[in-house]
Amino acid sequence: MKRNATAVWQGSVKEGSGKLTTQSKVLDNAQYSFKTRFEDGIGTNPEELVAAAHAGCFTMQLSAFITEEGFTIDQIETNCVITMENFVITNSHLTVSAKVAEITNDAFQALVKKAEANCPISKLFNTEITSTATLA
Repeated sequence: MKRNATAVWQGSVKEGSGKLTTQSKVLDNAQYSFKTRFEDGIGTNPEELVAAAHAGCFTMQLSAFITEEGFTIDQIETNCVITMENFVITNSHLTVSAKVAEITNDAFQALVKKAEANCPISKLFNTEITSTATLA
């Protein structure tokens, strides 16, 4: 399987702007710029997209592990915060809340850590990955 996205940039880094398009067209010429990345401009930015990718990948992986253990999932919600310092991504923190029938907190926490270490996006990162998880 291969997936792709395209970035087109025009102008200098601070005054220029770009557009991002994904293969699926979910993003179709989505605007990004210096302001959307480092200030409060309207549009997206690479770190926001990485956060979305990590939250989505981790949540699917956690779902797979919970299902493999025979538990029924009502809902899993994951928020991902990407921290960038001095132009280096230093941390990806996942905050997870889940409703899973009959699972113990210890079993849930173990599966969260397993998903944190094994989702494909986690494996891609060269940074610290942390999580906080609660059962609802």
